[in-house]
Amino acid sequence: MGIIGDSLDRAEAETFTRPVPASPAARVRFLVQREKGSTRAVARRLGVSQRTVERYLKGQIRRPRPDLAARLGEEVRKDWQPRVRERARKRAAASTGIKVETRARFGFTAAAGSSDDGRIRRLTQALPPAYAARLFDAKAAGASDEDLQAVIAEGLQDQYFQDGGRRATGLQVQFTDIDYLDIQL
Repeated sequence: MGIIGDSLDRAEAETFTRPVPASPAARVRFLVQREKGSTRAVARRLGVSQRTVERYLKGQIRRPRPDLAARLGEEVRKDWQPRVRERARKRAAASTGIKVETRARFGFTAAAGSSDDGRIRRLTQALPPAYAARLFDAKAAGASDEDLQAVIAEGLQDQYFQDGGRRATGLQVQFTDIDYLDIQL
């Protein structure tokens, strides 16, 4: 994914109520359980042979290669506690909204003679549930990182720069050169 998709995944992971399995064998067991007992499907997801998955289940292999360990951890986190994730997304989209903390370049299209030149800014802003819902819907629909970035830019434009429509009504914000982005549900 991209920086925004990864930040959404991290935000969802912070809502977990139990820790993710730590050992490679426990992670493989979890994936096999999620795939309804199919070691072949797990092997396809991890990019290894079916026999390798079976060896992890039997305890014959204890330490995966670094690249396999990373893929294994990523696949487990994708499937870990889906109902908890869904509940957190629904709560954010219906009532609490999201909090966005970022350091990025914000440029503006405004009236002639304006002093709103683009520059790096560090912002922390709560976005209302409507923007959270749009962000989650776009991510679920497979939107690109640029599309997700446009939703966040619109939310920051409305809530931070235009103060909910109370000022700078003609201002258009460009949200580029993201240094970091942290989203909290």
